[in-house]
Amino acid sequence: MLCDGEESPWVDDPVIKTVTAAILVHEGKILIARRGVNDRLAGHWEFPGGTLEVGESPEDCLARELREEFAIEIEVGTFVGESVYHYNHGAICLIAYLARWKGGSLECRVHERFAWVHIEELGGYVFSPADLPFVKCLQHGEISID
Repeated sequence: MLCDGEESPWVDDPVIKTVTAAILVHEGKILIARRGVNDRLAGHWEFPGGTLEVGESPEDCLARELREEFAIEIEVGTFVGESVYHYNHGAICLIAYLARWKGGSLECRVHERFAWVHIEELGGYVFSPADLPFVKCLQHGEISID
């Protein structure tokens, strides 16, 4: 897990799928989303985002995914870290950025539900394994949302 803004050597690895995550902050809370019942990681919570498409920057990917999945516009901020996790169905490199909500009416189009939570509430949710290092960084103050 990198929490220091260092670029990843995994991003261009064809064996590891690159996925983005937004630590989306609004009014002092963070948006988290619960994966749907038909998802491989059903019931787990995550920081919203999605798979990086060919030729797409991580920042553009996050903006597109939040528009598609939640009908909102965001401003992507600082790169905060990455997490490589090897699931049974394949490995991912999850790269996370801080983000701010710019506009739109939040709709839950893909996930089962969403929640706005304070950092101290994150421990009450079961997160996908790739997202857990970011939860811990937030809880330990290694990622500031101010």
